[in-house]
Amino acid sequence: MSRATRRRLAWTVTGMLLLSLAVVLSLALGSRQIPPGEVFDALLHGGTGDNAQVVRTLRVPRTVIGVMVGLALAVAGVVMQGITRNPIAEPGVLGVSQGASLGVVCAIAFLGVHTPAGYVWFAFAGAGIAAVAAYAVAGSGRGGASPVKLALAGAAMNAFIASVVSAIVTTDARALDEFRFWDVGSIGGRDGAVVAQTWPFLLVGLVLVAVAARGLDALALGDDVARGLGHRVALTRALGALAATVLTGVAVAVAGPIAFVGLAVPHIARALVGADHRWALALSALLGPTVILVSDVLGRVVFAPSEVPVAVMTALLGVPFLVALVRRKATVAA
Repeated sequence: MSRATRRRLAWTVTGMLLLSLAVVLSLALGSRQIPPGEVFDALLHGGTGDNAQVVRTLRVPRTVIGVMVGLALAVAGVVMQGITRNPIAEPGVLGVSQGASLGVVCAIAFLGVHTPAGYVWFAFAGAGIAAVAAYAVAGSGRGGASPVKLALAGAAMNAFIASVVSAIVTTDARALDEFRFWDVGSIGGRDGAVVAQTWPFLLVGLVLVAVAARGLDALALGDDVARGLGHRVALTRALGALAATVLTGVAVAVAGPIAFVGLAVPHIARALVGADHRWALALSALLGPTVILVSDVLGRVVFAPSEVPVAVMTALLGVPFLVALVRRKATVAA
Protein backbone atom coordinates (compact mmCIF):
# COMPACT_ATOMS: atom_id res chain seq x y z
CA MET A 1 0.00 0.00 0.00
CA SER A 2 1.43 3.35 -1.04
CA ARG A 3 1.96 6.26 1.31
CA ALA A 4 -0.72 8.31 -0.52
CA THR A 5 -3.26 5.51 -0.09
CA ARG A 6 -2.49 5.20 3.61
CA ARG A 7 -2.97 8.94 4.03
CA ARG A 8 -6.27 8.84 2.21
CA LEU A 9 -7.50 5.93 4.31
CA ALA A 10 -6.45 7.73 7.50
CA TRP A 11 -8.39 10.86 6.56
CA THR A 12 -11.42 8.79 5.56
CA VAL A 13 -11.42 7.03 8.93
CA THR A 14 -11.01 10.42 10.62
CA GLY A 15 -14.00 11.68 8.66
CA MET A 16 -16.07 8.73 9.91
CA LEU A 17 -15.11 9.49 13.51
CA LEU A 18 -15.92 13.19 13.11
CA LEU A 19 -19.32 12.38 11.63
CA SER A 20 -20.07 9.94 14.46
CA LEU A 21 -19.18 12.61 17.01
CA ALA A 22 -21.33 15.18 15.20
CA VAL A 23 -24.31 12.79 15.25
CA VAL A 24 -23.94 12.26 19.00
CA LEU A 25 -23.69 16.02 19.60
CA SER A 26 -26.76 16.63 17.44
CA LEU A 27 -28.77 14.13 19.47
CA ALA A 28 -27.52 15.29 22.88
CA LEU A 29 -27.22 19.07 22.68
CA GLY A 30 -29.84 21.77 22.25
CA SER A 31 -32.18 23.82 24.40
CA ARG A 32 -32.45 20.65 26.52
CA GLN A 33 -29.08 19.04 27.29
CA ILE A 34 -29.36 15.24 27.33
CA PRO A 35 -26.50 13.04 28.58
CA PRO A 36 -25.10 10.71 25.88
CA GLY A 37 -26.01 7.71 28.05
CA GLU A 38 -29.69 8.67 27.96
CA VAL A 39 -29.44 9.27 24.21
CA PHE A 40 -28.18 5.74 23.58
CA ASP A 41 -30.73 4.31 26.02
CA ALA A 42 -33.57 6.09 24.18
CA LEU A 43 -32.33 4.78 20.83
CA LEU A 44 -31.62 1.22 21.92
CA HIS A 45 -34.17 0.50 24.63
CA GLY A 46 -36.97 3.00 24.04
CA GLY A 47 -38.37 4.74 27.07
CA THR A 48 -41.26 7.04 27.84
CA GLY A 49 -39.47 9.87 29.66
CA ASP A 50 -39.33 13.42 28.35
CA ASN A 51 -35.71 13.08 27.24
CA ALA A 52 -36.42 9.88 25.36
CA GLN A 53 -39.36 11.52 23.59
CA VAL A 54 -37.24 14.52 22.62
CA VAL A 55 -34.51 12.28 21.20
CA ARG A 56 -36.79 10.01 19.19
CA THR A 57 -39.44 12.42 17.93
CA LEU A 58 -37.43 15.61 17.43
CA ARG A 59 -33.70 15.06 17.29
CA VAL A 60 -33.48 11.81 15.36
CA PRO A 61 -35.42 13.20 12.34
CA ARG A 62 -33.45 16.45 12.55
CA THR A 63 -30.14 14.59 12.62
CA VAL A 64 -31.09 12.26 9.76
CA ILE A 65 -32.13 15.26 7.66
CA GLY A 66 -28.87 17.01 8.51
CA VAL A 67 -26.90 13.99 7.32
CA MET A 68 -28.93 13.78 4.10
CA VAL A 69 -28.60 17.48 3.33
CA GLY A 70 -24.88 17.66 4.09
CA LEU A 71 -24.17 14.53 2.06
CA ALA A 72 -26.17 15.76 -0.93
CA LEU A 73 -24.69 19.27 -0.99
CA ALA A 74 -21.08 18.20 -0.50
CA VAL A 75 -21.17 15.47 -3.15
CA ALA A 76 -23.04 17.75 -5.57
CA GLY A 77 -20.37 20.40 -5.01
CA VAL A 78 -17.57 18.01 -5.96
CA VAL A 79 -19.44 17.01 -9.11
CA MET A 80 -20.27 20.58 -10.17
CA GLN A 81 -16.68 21.71 -9.70
CA GLY A 82 -15.57 18.69 -11.69
CA ILE A 83 -17.84 19.05 -14.71
CA THR A 84 -17.37 22.84 -14.95
CA ARG A 85 -13.65 22.82 -14.04
CA ASN A 86 -14.49 25.85 -11.92
CA PRO A 87 -13.13 25.91 -8.34
CA ILE A 88 -15.87 28.26 -7.13
CA ALA A 89 -18.77 26.35 -8.67
CA GLU A 90 -21.35 25.19 -6.15
CA PRO A 91 -24.52 23.08 -6.29
CA GLY A 92 -26.80 25.96 -7.25
CA VAL A 93 -24.78 26.92 -10.33
CA LEU A 94 -27.43 25.57 -12.74
CA GLY A 95 -30.21 27.56 -11.10
CA VAL A 96 -31.28 24.59 -8.98
CA SER A 97 -31.67 26.47 -5.70
CA GLN A 98 -33.60 29.34 -7.26
CA GLY A 99 -35.76 26.88 -9.17
CA ALA A 100 -36.66 25.17 -5.92
CA SER A 101 -37.48 28.55 -4.40
CA LEU A 102 -39.84 29.30 -7.28
CA GLY A 103 -41.56 25.95 -6.81
CA VAL A 104 -42.12 26.65 -3.11
CA VAL A 105 -43.38 30.18 -3.75
CA CYS A 106 -45.86 28.95 -6.34
CA ALA A 107 -47.05 26.19 -4.00
CA ILE A 108 -47.68 28.71 -1.23
CA ALA A 109 -49.14 31.53 -3.31
CA PHE A 110 -51.29 29.61 -5.79
CA LEU A 111 -51.92 26.11 -4.43
CA GLY A 112 -52.37 26.65 -0.70
CA VAL A 113 -49.53 24.37 0.44
CA HIS A 114 -48.32 25.33 3.91
CA THR A 115 -46.15 22.53 5.33
CA PRO A 116 -42.53 21.45 4.74
CA ALA A 117 -43.71 17.98 3.72
CA GLY A 118 -45.96 19.61 1.13
CA TYR A 119 -43.22 21.90 -0.18
CA VAL A 120 -40.90 19.02 -1.04
CA TRP A 121 -42.42 17.95 -4.34
CA PHE A 122 -42.85 21.50 -5.64
CA ALA A 123 -39.31 22.43 -4.64
CA PHE A 124 -37.98 19.33 -6.34
CA ALA A 125 -39.98 19.98 -9.51
CA GLY A 126 -38.82 23.60 -9.65
CA ALA A 127 -35.19 22.57 -9.18
CA GLY A 128 -35.39 20.01 -11.96
CA ILE A 129 -37.09 22.33 -14.45
CA ALA A 130 -34.57 25.11 -13.81
CA ALA A 131 -31.60 22.77 -14.25
CA VAL A 132 -32.99 21.30 -17.47
CA ALA A 133 -33.62 24.78 -18.85
CA ALA A 134 -30.11 25.96 -17.96
CA TYR A 135 -28.51 22.87 -19.49
CA ALA A 136 -30.62 23.21 -22.64
CA VAL A 137 -29.48 26.82 -23.06
CA ALA A 138 -25.85 25.89 -22.45
CA GLY A 139 -26.05 22.95 -24.83
CA SER A 140 -27.40 24.96 -27.75
CA GLY A 141 -25.07 26.31 -30.39
CA ARG A 142 -21.56 25.21 -31.28
CA GLY A 143 -19.42 23.40 -28.74
CA GLY A 144 -22.27 21.99 -26.68
CA ALA A 145 -22.54 22.48 -22.93
CA SER A 146 -18.99 23.64 -22.24
CA PRO A 147 -17.97 24.62 -18.69
CA VAL A 148 -18.11 28.33 -19.47
CA LYS A 149 -21.52 28.07 -21.13
CA LEU A 150 -22.86 26.06 -18.20
CA ALA A 151 -21.75 28.73 -15.75
CA LEU A 152 -23.18 31.56 -17.84
CA ALA A 153 -26.49 29.78 -18.45
CA GLY A 154 -26.77 29.00 -14.74
CA ALA A 155 -26.09 32.61 -13.79
CA ALA A 156 -28.71 33.83 -16.25
CA MET A 157 -31.26 31.29 -14.99
CA ASN A 158 -30.57 32.26 -11.37
CA ALA A 159 -31.11 35.94 -12.12
CA PHE A 160 -34.30 35.33 -14.08
CA ILE A 161 -35.89 33.02 -11.51
CA ALA A 162 -34.89 35.29 -8.62
CA SER A 163 -36.74 38.17 -10.29
CA VAL A 164 -39.86 36.01 -10.71
CA VAL A 165 -39.72 34.92 -7.06
CA SER A 166 -39.35 38.55 -5.97
CA ALA A 167 -42.31 39.58 -8.09
CA ILE A 168 -44.53 36.96 -6.46
CA VAL A 169 -43.55 37.54 -2.84
CA THR A 170 -43.70 41.33 -3.09
CA THR A 171 -47.28 41.19 -4.30
CA ASP A 172 -48.46 38.51 -1.84
CA ALA A 173 -47.76 39.29 1.81
CA ARG A 174 -48.95 35.90 3.03
CA ALA A 175 -46.67 34.07 0.62
CA LEU A 176 -43.76 36.27 1.72
CA ASP A 177 -44.36 35.48 5.40
CA GLU A 178 -44.36 31.73 4.80
CA PHE A 179 -41.65 31.67 2.17
CA ARG A 180 -39.05 33.54 4.23
CA PHE A 181 -39.09 30.82 6.89
CA TRP A 182 -38.31 28.18 4.27
CA ASP A 183 -35.86 30.38 2.38
CA VAL A 184 -33.63 30.96 5.41
CA GLY A 185 -32.53 27.30 5.33
CA SER A 186 -33.13 25.07 8.34
CA ILE A 187 -33.19 21.39 9.25
CA GLY A 188 -35.52 21.98 12.21
CA GLY A 189 -39.28 21.55 12.10
CA ARG A 190 -39.12 18.62 9.65
CA ASP A 191 -40.30 15.11 10.43
CA GLY A 192 -39.89 11.59 9.17
CA ALA A 193 -42.37 12.16 6.36
CA VAL A 194 -39.90 14.46 4.61
CA VAL A 195 -37.17 11.83 4.91
CA ALA A 196 -39.46 9.14 3.49
CA GLN A 197 -40.33 11.33 0.50
CA THR A 198 -36.77 12.23 -0.46
CA TRP A 199 -34.36 9.41 0.43
CA PRO A 200 -35.03 7.46 -2.82
CA PHE A 201 -33.97 10.51 -4.83
CA LEU A 202 -30.83 10.85 -2.71
CA LEU A 203 -29.99 7.22 -3.47
CA VAL A 204 -30.55 7.75 -7.21
CA GLY A 205 -28.29 10.81 -7.16
CA LEU A 206 -25.50 8.92 -5.39
CA VAL A 207 -25.72 6.04 -7.89
CA LEU A 208 -25.40 8.52 -10.76
CA VAL A 209 -22.36 10.08 -9.09
CA ALA A 210 -20.76 6.63 -8.69
CA VAL A 211 -21.22 6.01 -12.42
CA ALA A 212 -19.76 9.39 -13.39
CA ALA A 213 -16.88 9.49 -10.87
CA ARG A 214 -14.17 7.98 -13.08
CA GLY A 215 -15.05 10.31 -15.93
CA LEU A 216 -14.64 13.35 -13.68
CA ASP A 217 -10.92 12.66 -13.34
CA ALA A 218 -10.61 12.62 -17.12
CA LEU A 219 -12.57 15.88 -17.49
CA ALA A 220 -10.09 17.56 -15.15
CA LEU A 221 -7.40 16.98 -17.80
CA GLY A 222 -9.41 18.80 -20.47
CA ASP A 223 -12.02 17.72 -22.98
CA ASP A 224 -9.53 16.73 -25.69
CA VAL A 225 -7.47 14.56 -23.34
CA ALA A 226 -10.65 12.99 -21.95
CA ARG A 227 -11.77 12.08 -25.46
CA GLY A 228 -8.33 10.67 -26.17
CA LEU A 229 -8.68 8.43 -23.12
CA GLY A 230 -11.92 7.04 -24.51
CA HIS A 231 -14.43 9.01 -22.43
CA ARG A 232 -17.62 10.44 -23.91
CA VAL A 233 -17.27 13.99 -22.65
CA ALA A 234 -20.79 15.20 -23.38
CA LEU A 235 -22.35 12.13 -21.77
CA THR A 236 -20.13 12.36 -18.69
CA ARG A 237 -20.91 16.05 -18.24
CA ALA A 238 -24.64 15.49 -18.73
CA LEU A 239 -24.62 12.57 -16.28
CA GLY A 240 -22.72 14.65 -13.72
CA ALA A 241 -25.08 17.58 -14.15
CA LEU A 242 -28.08 15.28 -13.68
CA ALA A 243 -26.56 13.77 -10.54
CA ALA A 244 -25.76 17.19 -9.07
CA THR A 245 -29.27 18.42 -9.91
CA VAL A 246 -30.95 15.47 -8.19
CA LEU A 247 -28.77 15.80 -5.09
CA THR A 248 -29.16 19.56 -4.84
CA GLY A 249 -32.88 19.23 -5.43
CA VAL A 250 -33.11 16.83 -2.49
CA ALA A 251 -31.16 19.13 -0.17
CA VAL A 252 -32.98 22.32 -1.11
CA ALA A 253 -36.40 20.68 -1.09
CA VAL A 254 -35.81 19.31 2.42
CA ALA A 255 -34.07 22.22 4.13
CA GLY A 256 -34.21 25.27 1.87
CA PRO A 257 -31.12 26.89 0.33
CA ILE A 258 -27.95 26.38 2.40
CA ALA A 259 -24.82 28.11 1.18
CA PHE A 260 -21.09 27.33 1.38
CA VAL A 261 -21.28 23.60 2.19
CA GLY A 262 -21.18 22.60 -1.47
CA LEU A 263 -18.42 25.13 -2.13
CA ALA A 264 -16.15 24.69 0.90
CA VAL A 265 -16.30 20.96 1.66
CA PRO A 266 -14.97 19.78 -1.74
CA HIS A 267 -11.93 22.05 -1.36
CA ILE A 268 -11.26 20.73 2.13
CA ALA A 269 -11.59 17.14 0.94
CA ARG A 270 -9.22 17.64 -2.01
CA ALA A 271 -6.69 19.34 0.24
CA LEU A 272 -6.68 16.25 2.46
CA VAL A 273 -6.89 13.33 0.00
CA GLY A 274 -5.84 14.83 -3.33
CA ALA A 275 -7.59 15.41 -6.62
CA ASP A 276 -8.76 11.83 -7.27
CA HIS A 277 -12.54 12.29 -7.43
CA ARG A 278 -13.38 8.92 -5.92
CA TRP A 279 -11.49 9.72 -2.73
CA ALA A 280 -12.66 13.35 -2.71
CA LEU A 281 -16.27 12.23 -3.10
CA ALA A 282 -15.97 9.71 -0.27
CA LEU A 283 -14.44 12.20 2.16
CA SER A 284 -16.87 14.96 1.13
CA ALA A 285 -19.75 12.58 1.85
CA LEU A 286 -18.46 12.38 5.43
CA LEU A 287 -17.43 16.00 5.96
CA GLY A 288 -20.60 17.54 4.48
CA PRO A 289 -22.96 16.06 7.10
CA THR A 290 -20.41 16.86 9.80
CA VAL A 291 -20.39 20.55 8.83
CA ILE A 292 -24.19 20.70 8.73
CA LEU A 293 -24.69 18.97 12.09
CA VAL A 294 -21.98 20.97 13.88
CA SER A 295 -23.36 24.22 12.46
CA ASP A 296 -26.86 23.24 13.58
CA VAL A 297 -25.65 22.38 17.10
CA LEU A 298 -23.82 25.71 17.35
CA GLY A 299 -26.97 27.51 16.24
CA ARG A 300 -28.93 25.78 18.99
CA VAL A 301 -26.36 26.16 21.78
CA VAL A 302 -24.54 29.46 21.27
CA PHE A 303 -27.71 31.52 21.05
CA ALA A 304 -29.88 29.48 23.44
CA PRO A 305 -32.76 29.49 24.15
CA SER A 306 -33.27 30.88 20.64
CA GLU A 307 -32.15 28.95 17.56
CA VAL A 308 -30.21 30.26 14.58
CA PRO A 309 -31.02 28.42 11.32
CA VAL A 310 -28.25 26.21 10.02
CA ALA A 311 -27.91 28.21 6.79
CA VAL A 312 -27.01 31.31 8.80
CA MET A 313 -24.36 29.39 10.73
CA THR A 314 -22.83 27.81 7.62
CA ALA A 315 -22.65 31.27 6.05
CA LEU A 316 -20.93 32.69 9.14
CA LEU A 317 -18.44 29.82 9.10
CA GLY A 318 -18.08 29.80 5.31
CA VAL A 319 -17.31 33.46 4.67
CA PRO A 320 -13.83 33.30 6.29
CA PHE A 321 -13.11 30.15 4.28
CA LEU A 322 -14.15 31.84 1.04
CA VAL A 323 -11.97 34.86 1.79
CA ALA A 324 -9.03 32.56 2.53
CA LEU A 325 -9.66 30.65 -0.71
CA VAL A 326 -9.70 33.85 -2.77
CA ARG A 327 -6.48 35.05 -1.12
CA ARG A 328 -4.81 31.68 -1.74
CA LYS A 329 -5.80 31.69 -5.40
CA ALA A 330 -4.57 35.26 -5.76
CA THR A 331 -1.23 34.34 -4.18
CA VAL A 332 -0.81 31.33 -6.46
CA ALA A 333 -1.65 33.46 -9.52
CA ALA A 334 0.92 36.06 -8.50
